[in-house]
Amino acid sequence: MFGLSLSFLPFVGSGSKPEPTSTALDKPGTDGPVVLSYEAVEELGRKLDDLRARTVADLGQEDRDYIYKIIKAQRGFEVAGRGLMYLGFFPPAWIAAVGALSMSKILDNMEIGHNVMHGQYDWMREPGLNSKKFEWDTACPADQWRHSHNYMHHTYTNILDMDRDIGYGILRMDKDQKWNPYYLGNPVYAFLLMTFFEWGVMLHDLEAENVVQGKRKWSDIKPLVQGWWRKAGRQVLKDYIVFPALTGPLFVPTLVGNATANIVRNVWAYSIIFCGHFPTGVQTFTAEETAQETRGQWYVRQMLGSANIEGGPLFHILSGNLSHQIEHHLFPDLPAHRYPQIAPEVRALCEEYGLPYNTGGSFHQIGTVWGKIFKLALPNRFTGPDTVTGVIIEREKAAA
Repeated sequence: MFGLSLSFLPFVGSGSKPEPTSTALDKPGTDGPVVLSYEAVEELGRKLDDLRARTVADLGQEDRDYIYKIIKAQRGFEVAGRGLMYLGFFPPAWIAAVGALSMSKILDNMEIGHNVMHGQYDWMREPGLNSKKFEWDTACPADQWRHSHNYMHHTYTNILDMDRDIGYGILRMDKDQKWNPYYLGNPVYAFLLMTFFEWGVMLHDLEAENVVQGKRKWSDIKPLVQGWWRKAGRQVLKDYIVFPALTGPLFVPTLVGNATANIVRNVWAYSIIFCGHFPTGVQTFTAEETAQETRGQWYVRQMLGSANIEGGPLFHILSGNLSHQIEHHLFPDLPAHRYPQIAPEVRALCEEYGLPYNTGGSFHQIGTVWGKIFKLALPNRFTGPDTVTGVIIEREKAAA
């Protein structure tokens, strides 16, 4: 377990309590854990608040132009994809149609839908970009997403048994999750979740394991099921009946093309999200140690519980800028295209306070994610100890 309070220090390092300082006591790469004093954490929090305030004060026409440009591109890809399906008898046209539809769905879900529903563009007072009214092109109803993701995940990021994104109720993604034989199928479950990710996201708020254990009643889940019926029903009707039927004799190629575009979007979204949350070095926490969190401590938890993916401008756009997951977890309501601008300052703060800034190329990050998925399919006694140095946070102000 990482992110322990100093009361646990004798078990991970020196038995004596360190003197409070305004910076980290141990730097990454040393033998001991990184230790942050209470004062250092609060000082860091104030600097991050200042960074956020400066960014908010700078929002304006540039941000309006950016999101309108992305929406225009998304709609263009969708029109092109739907139109090319009428030439689906010609294989290159079918492939181009699937590619265009995949791009449309990726942009809709990642750079538009996810970010708009975080309230990143509420300041524009544009009804079509209102976080409470926006609906996206995927099976999960927007209101259920806002609860499971915006509230549960971003409030309780990487807190075991509170953040249900740790494994999505399906996978074992942390050594402190109790192992049982079910998890031998971890890689299979992960592959299925990746392939059908939009449906896994739709079911996320169900808390299926609690339903199986009798902890949730029908009265609890009935509104969820009704929401699925309305939203997922429309998605199935649109992608698998109406649009294929409109192409007449090309019904089957169009249906297969639409299904393929959805799978491409699913695999992409899963990979980006998992790379931002589960590669080597991402840390987890307990409910007890985070019970009385200050703003600064919340910021530090977000930084330790997230990871970035390196890439070019197009890669960042297609990821919804969730390739800057650290910055997103710090400032989920800032327009995501601003994350590349503020990332150098966030990284500099990590270096100043001795905190890790978890970043790497996409192949490296996804490789460590899948390595973890296979590793955690086995009991801890077969996997060996973690080699990542943790960060210890002093959670109470030192006595004068």
